[in-house]
Amino acid sequence: MSTILIEPLTADSFAPFGQVIDLDGAEHFPINNGMTERYHDLARVELGGEGSRPLISVFRGQPYDLPLSLRLMERHPLGSQAFYPLGDRPFLVIVAGDLSGIPDLPRAFITRPGQGVNIAMNTWHGVLTPLEVASDFLVVDRGGDGNNLEEYHFDVPHLVRHPQAGERT
Repeated sequence: MSTILIEPLTADSFAPFGQVIDLDGAEHFPINNGMTERYHDLARVELGGEGSRPLISVFRGQPYDLPLSLRLMERHPLGSQAFYPLGDRPFLVIVAGDLSGIPDLPRAFITRPGQGVNIAMNTWHGVLTPLEVASDFLVVDRGGDGNNLEEYHFDVPHLVRHPQAGERT
């Protein structure tokens, strides 16, 4: 069993897997007679395949405890998948490159309040992994024809843990 240490989520470290959705430093401008600030074009929505259409959903995820035994990863070959928290609690984002059709060594990132991610099309990732409490997420992904889900089950799970002594839950 390999151990994966959780790292902070930054735009640079996450770039091989998609985009960080973060209002800090984002392009923004006033709309609605100055009563609303629009944070513009925060992520690249990718849609592939016949009859594709964007879906907007809310996912309610139950919390996970650390350390986490990572047994499953998935990917969506026909579309990106964006997760933006509707609360201020951290969540884990686990991603991996592709190694001849299976996940390479995963990386685990922890978000700050107000951060979300857009996982690029065909990128291996873990399941929705809120920490501490059940959490709601706005999710933008692909609907339409075609198989847009591949799963991979590790024969030997990876252990995901916080790099500091003692685990945060």
